[in-house]
Amino acid sequence: MDPTSVLEEVEMSMEAAVEQMATEFGSVRTGKASPALVENVTIEVKAYGSKMKLRELAVITTPETRQIMIQPYDASTVEDIDRGIREAQLGFNPVNEGKVLRLPIPELTEERRREMVKRVKTISEDIKVRLRSCRKVGMDNGKKLKNENVLTEDSLRDFESQVQDLTDKFVKLADAATTEKEAEVMTV
Repeated sequence: MDPTSVLEEVEMSMEAAVEQMATEFGSVRTGKASPALVENVTIEVKAYGSKMKLRELAVITTPETRQIMIQPYDASTVEDIDRGIREAQLGFNPVNEGKVLRLPIPELTEERRREMVKRVKTISEDIKVRLRSCRKVGMDNGKKLKNENVLTEDSLRDFESQVQDLTDKFVKLADAATTEKEAEVMTV
């Protein structure tokens, strides 16, 4: 284990955390339709005897800005998908048109927008905790390298400074993404 590979591992972990945040932000409702709002809903398909993600069962599109269209690969799963979306309590009422489901996206109220902003902040805070955890792992590995005489006292300080710089960089990215998502949610 050398300092460069430890820094690369820390950076990759932090990148993964920020990517996870972007994925979770995709599931936060704004005023616009997005396949990300429903693609991870788990659907129990009786015909298959298993649970699957909606994205594995159907094509999800947004033909209009306030509507999601779900077109199952197997028409016999329409009822299961309808039930699964209702049970997920996302606030959508699917319109079953036989072989296709349409989800009208209702306008968000001010109160609901504020709830969504709280959720965005919670997701952001969880990611920052994860970033700090990555930082701690990097710092601990730096101390191990010093104990193994791979790093000197001075090079350990430089190493810790590099880990802190990475942490600051990714926290800024997370803050910027959070601010952007909050603005998107609050836009009417």
